[in-house]
Amino acid sequence: MRLRRNRKKYIVTKAKGGQSYHNFGLAFDIVVLDSLGKADWDTNHPGWKKAGDLGKSVGLEWGGDWKSFKDLPHFQYTGGLTLEECRELFPSGLEAIWAKVA
Repeated sequence: MRLRRNRKKYIVTKAKGGQSYHNFGLAFDIVVLDSLGKADWDTNHPGWKKAGDLGKSVGLEWGGDWKSFKDLPHFQYTGGLTLEECRELFPSGLEAIWAKVA
């Protein structure tokens, strides 16, 4: 399996604005590197599982565990906040959101 490629860009999310923890500074994406140091988007590469295991070991949620849409590059820490709560806090700035998860 490979991540879908569209116009030379990889699609790694289906979320719209305000529907992702990325929008609130609580998520990030990675890429696994091959032995030459180049991005390897092949989801069969063992580095994806290793990265997922490492992220989970420090308390991050890994998109590779999601049932409906596997998002292997995605990691997030929500501190228990829902996206609705993030949207409500957002007008006060990202700091208001981060204060709730710290």
